[in-house]
Amino acid sequence: MTRTFRWYLLGLLALFGAYVALEYYRPKPVDWTPTLINKDKIPYGTYVLYDQLPRLLGTDSISTTRLPIYNQLTGMSLEMSDAMSEAETRTEIGEPDTTRTDSTATAQNARGSQQRDSLLAANGVRKSEVDSMQRKLESAADQDDDANTAVVDTADSRAAGATASAQDEEDDEEDDETPWTERNLLAARANYLFITQNFELSKLDAQSLFKFVGHGNDVFVATQSFTNGRSLLFDSLGFHVIYPKLSTHTGANGLPTLDSVDIHFTNPALAVRLRLPGNGVEQRLAVDSGRIGRTLAVDAQGKAVFIRFDYGRGHFYFCTAPLAFSNYYLLRPATSQFAATALSYLPARPTWWDEYQKQGRVGNQSLLRLVSGHEALNTAWYLLVVGGLLFVFVEARRRQRIIPTLKPLPNTTLLFTRTVASLYRQGSSHALIAEKKVGLFLDYLRTRFQETSPDFGDEDFRERLSQKAGVARPRVDELLRLVNFARTAPQMNDQQLLQLSRALSDFKREARR
Repeated sequence: MTRTFRWYLLGLLALFGAYVALEYYRPKPVDWTPTLINKDKIPYGTYVLYDQLPRLLGTDSISTTRLPIYNQLTGMSLEMSDAMSEAETRTEIGEPDTTRTDSTATAQNARGSQQRDSLLAANGVRKSEVDSMQRKLESAADQDDDANTAVVDTADSRAAGATASAQDEEDDEEDDETPWTERNLLAARANYLFITQNFELSKLDAQSLFKFVGHGNDVFVATQSFTNGRSLLFDSLGFHVIYPKLSTHTGANGLPTLDSVDIHFTNPALAVRLRLPGNGVEQRLAVDSGRIGRTLAVDAQGKAVFIRFDYGRGHFYFCTAPLAFSNYYLLRPATSQFAATALSYLPARPTWWDEYQKQGRVGNQSLLRLVSGHEALNTAWYLLVVGGLLFVFVEARRRQRIIPTLKPLPNTTLLFTRTVASLYRQGSSHALIAEKKVGLFLDYLRTRFQETSPDFGDEDFRERLSQKAGVARPRVDELLRLVNFARTAPQMNDQQLLQLSRALSDFKREARR
């Protein structure tokens, strides 16, 4: 028995090893997830674009950033910005209620300010720098909006440029009084490149980004959709998104399939066209009335998918076809020119490639980041969770003693009746048996036909019983004659008892019809 068990165990281990080897060496299916991450070599990754970016932009200074826009532009570390956010949050929590007295409110504000200053000091941030930086960032949007309005008229644009130059000279003279975060933002000269599925902005991000572009830098955003902070961009630059009605056709499997989208540049000299899947370009761009924006690429219906906005001395570029910059389209000669042509609008200077919008902070991922990054580990994790739930709901329940199966008691009424009948028969007590049968017949008349006190000699009773039972009158008369004989005869033989029994059975059978 032990040797047989060992053979079974070895067989199971061999089968398990063969399954593991088969799963390990089998070809992996193509992953069509649109990650747009610069290290992904899947069809919708951006490994090829990031690798060829120095050649496309004419610069070797390409750096990847996984910081929020505000931290990247101002040079502030994540610890400092987190400390500022925590300090502001605690200060807001400590704000007094308007119904409280002035003395209580003053004390509450003082405690909030002390907590804020202590948190900033613990992270190496001077209070004067933070206050000055916040004041300038809050006024940056208003100043840049004035500069952007000046772009409408050429003369006003020149005047705005002269004013900006004079402002730069004043900034240089007051360099010692400018916070280091502001100096980093003003000194930056670079392109900021975003290739992502969803583009998000906070208020601080938007303010610093507008100030960055207003001082002569370029921002290139290729995104499937604008999510958080979209109103900050739309209101300041003067554009909005359009969701066109997607046309469909019947696919090979008989199901409706989205039609592809053809896009091309508006410049006749750029004979570059690209066809993307229907769900690859969900949004179109439209400039608001009275605002200025240059359309660089459109779809077959003439709706913009790539536009440029002049802002201060820099430019914003927005494209709603990020898949055009993926590996799948850059490795095909017929479609690789769209991304190269779109990026040719950027000047040749240092470029920041953003990965924060896609991967988040470095080292600030969830605990399951490594598990979710590998399909096998991810599957094993879900199996572990499901197995734990099954254990909780099934195996971990309170164990009970097995309830024995009790067989129902057999019905021995018929056997008892046969035994009693055999006893009567062996004793030749036919009259007693006939008496029992007559008694059962009277009970049958009472329960079935509601005849509580039948008079067998009454003609009305016989006619009524014939009609209720549906039996012919002669048959009823013969049955009642045999019953009267059984009730009055002192003795009965076998033939008479059998005749009575058959008459009663026939009557009951015919009465059930």
